[in-house]
Parts: sequence; C-alpha cells; structure tokens
Amino acid sequence: MTMASVKVAFSKPTRNVGEQRQLFESFRSAGYGALQLKGGQYASYIDDPGGFAETWGDDRALTSGLITMGALDGDGIATLRRIIGFGARTQAERIIFCHNHPREGVTAADIKEFARTLSKLGQEAADQGVALSLHHHYQQPVMHRADFDVFFSAADHVGLTVDTSHLAKSGITDIAGLIRDLGGVIDNIHVKDFAQGEFQILGRGTLDFKSVMAALRDIDYSGWLCVDEESSASLAEGLQASRDYLRDQLGIS
Repeated sequence: MTMASVKVAFSKPTRNVGEQRQLFESFRSAGYGALQLKGGQYASYIDDPGGFAETWGDDRALTSGLITMGALDGDGIATLRRIIGFGARTQAERIIFCHNHPREGVTAADIKEFARTLSKLGQEAADQGVALSLHHHYQQPVMHRADFDVFFSAADHVGLTVDTSHLAKSGITDIAGLIRDLGGVIDNIHVKDFAQGEFQILGRGTLDFKSVMAALRDIDYSGWLCVDEESSASLAEGLQASRDYLRDQLGIS
C-alpha cells in the first residue's frame, strides 16, 4: 500500500433528509471516493432498492458500505439477510455488522458460536456478491484483544472492520500491533480520533495515526480507509477537516 493508492471513504450520521442530501451531494467534491452509510440513511429502503435509487440516485459509491447494528437472534438474522439482499441489489461492496449484544458475561464459547452464525451469513452474502465484515465495538462481544483471536479462530467468510477509536475506548492501546496481527482478515478500516472518552475529528485527539498507516503498509492493505466521523462537529466541518488532516499530516491525497 502506498499513500497515493489509498481509497478514502466517509461516514457520518445525518440528522434529517436535508443533511443526508448534503452528504450525498458533497462527499466527492470534499475528496472522498465513496460513502459507508449508517443504518438510518438506508433502513427505510431495505425492501425497496428501486425506491432508494429513485430518491438518491443509482451511484454505487453511495452504498459502498452499509453499516448496521443488530442482534443475532431470529429477528436480527432475518433483518441482516434483508440488508444483504438490499446491498446486493444496490451493488454494495460490504455489509459492516456491529453486534448489538452486551459484552458482560460473554464467554469464549459464546464468541465462537457468534462467529459460526456470522460465517453462515457471510457465505450467503458472498453468494450474492457482497462481503460481510464484523465491526468490533466497545461493550460488544468482540471488544478485548483476546476476543479477536477467539472470534476469527471460528469464523469464515467474515472480514474485520478495524475502528481506531473503538479499540482505544476498549482499552487496546497497540492499534498498530493489532492491525499487523490480524492483517489476514482485515477488509475495512474506520478512522476516527479519540480523547477524554469522546470521539474526535481526526487530528484533534490523541491517537497515533502515523503508526496506524505504517501498519497498514506492512500488511499491504488495499481496501477502504473510511473516515467514520462521529464527533459533535457539523457535517461540513467533519468532511473538510478530516480530509485536510489526511492530506496534510498523513500524505493521503
């Protein structure tokens, strides 16, 4: 991976339809190649992909990644299958799954069972031309460093979305080391900064992104680097300030 070859995407929650339209119409001019959508930005269309295209356009960059949070019970699995189907019909590259289950009380055996369940769904997604990626999360089953090894010892057809801030919030300080250790399963990167227990715009927290980029080079990463902007900043500021940081401090043009 070279800095010139990095594919940069953007993701941020939007408060209303007008702000979502602003996001959809401005991400390219701000210097991003694609979006990774939050659930609320596509959920009302999961059974109506034609309606999504009619409302927002059929540019596949809009649905490059579909982020969703859900359970792995019967209803949650059914919903995830519907999202996979929506992703296939809108030419999404991957579904990014956050497992909405509390970490407390989860055992290694539980994590392996979750991995087997997601593996079956990952195979179904692959058969439809869509990847399935696990987004680890603070206070969700894959949270601590050992959880990653347990999960991927039992997983197949499931990639890993690394989120820098959720690692830090979960107490994992060697982010670069985790990237090097798990390079074989990483298929997506979410970058956001972190300080004083809060998500921050890139460059305004305490995380060492130069070491993160060095680790990505070491594993020859070629996927998306997605700015997952979840600070309190406005959409316009998040788009511009994050892109400026990538260019000026990390050399990602």
